[in-house]
Amino acid sequence: MTTRIRTTHVGSLPRTDALLEANAAHAAGALDDAGLAAVVTAETDAVVARQVATGIDIVNDGEYGHFMAEKVDYGGWWQYTFDRFSGLEIVTELPERRPTPAGKLELDAMGARRDWTTFADAYSDPTSGIHLATMKAPVWPTVTGEIRFTGHEVVTRDVEATLAALAKAGKPVSDGFIASISPAAAARIGNYYYEDDEAAVWAWAEALREEYRAITDAGLTVQIDAPDLAESWDQFIVEPSLEDYRRFSEVRIEALNHALEGIDPALVRYHVCWGSWHGPHSTDLGFDKIVDLALAVNANGLSFEAANARHEHEWRIWKDIVADGALADGKYLIPGVVGHATNVIEHPELVADRIERFAAAVGPERVVASTDCGLGGRVHPHIAWAKLEALAEGARLASDRL
Repeated sequence: MTTRIRTTHVGSLPRTDALLEANAAHAAGALDDAGLAAVVTAETDAVVARQVATGIDIVNDGEYGHFMAEKVDYGGWWQYTFDRFSGLEIVTELPERRPTPAGKLELDAMGARRDWTTFADAYSDPTSGIHLATMKAPVWPTVTGEIRFTGHEVVTRDVEATLAALAKAGKPVSDGFIASISPAAAARIGNYYYEDDEAAVWAWAEALREEYRAITDAGLTVQIDAPDLAESWDQFIVEPSLEDYRRFSEVRIEALNHALEGIDPALVRYHVCWGSWHGPHSTDLGFDKIVDLALAVNANGLSFEAANARHEHEWRIWKDIVADGALADGKYLIPGVVGHATNVIEHPELVADRIERFAAAVGPERVVASTDCGLGGRVHPHIAWAKLEALAEGARLASDRL
């Protein structure tokens, strides 16, 4: 009997010229909301159809409705929040921050990462290919007022566009997902309004639950983008103790679960990554140190990096997790088996080998093959789609072997 390994990806796909032009025109006031919505809907139709034709089973809108970079003028991947939440500003001078309460860690999300400091010569060398990581923006995103969800029309646009595209492609609603930021990831936007970082996280949780609901009430899966769980480790200027960091993270998992309350975990997948910049990642925290926290999220699917040179070896932890009975019923893995941090296109045989490791560790029925992170903007569009083709072909090879 053949076990077919299904495929997906993490979310961001290459933007089309039509989408880029429409967003630029909208930002300039030359295209109204209805005109932008028409372009987003048309391009969503096309990107869903292309995913299906490529052999991707569980598809999304390419995050085409999230592309608002020209409005924000800051390169954060969470930039779409400015289109959907109140209380956010871009400032050129940072206000004075309240002191951190005694005994609590406070993230310096805009500070230099320890990896950047360790390899400062490489990051500052324009010939290294990674120097962009150290460029400082002249502006900062900040929370200066009450965080409230204001994006009802925009998320409805994205949901309806995805549902229509799925129908046209002959796909069931259950094969569609839309990404949304985690409360802790959103709270890395500098807080100058709430009492402390913890209060800001809970405010984001209250606001984000409305977006999560809008997606899942339509029958689509919500992917919670949570680079914060692993990546924040490298955003403290002084490395914290593991115990302190876990306490810091546990509060944020609790807030996320509050935001997910009442949502069927079968309609939730949780994405963990270590940041998508191209660099050494020498100070990444091992997944084994936090995987139990990731599994504590009220989400059946767990998406994580497993194809890059810093984390590929971590597939072994799943053998122990299964042996300990720590992989609850209904939970399944969405490991990355092609990467976003290299222009090399993975050979389908390698993709199949990676899939088979996870299948052997947790059972093939608990594996959905994916990418490490979003491909849009991180590799050339032609390469991005070729990587998805390699993913689909590798899954076919693995399925035949299994």
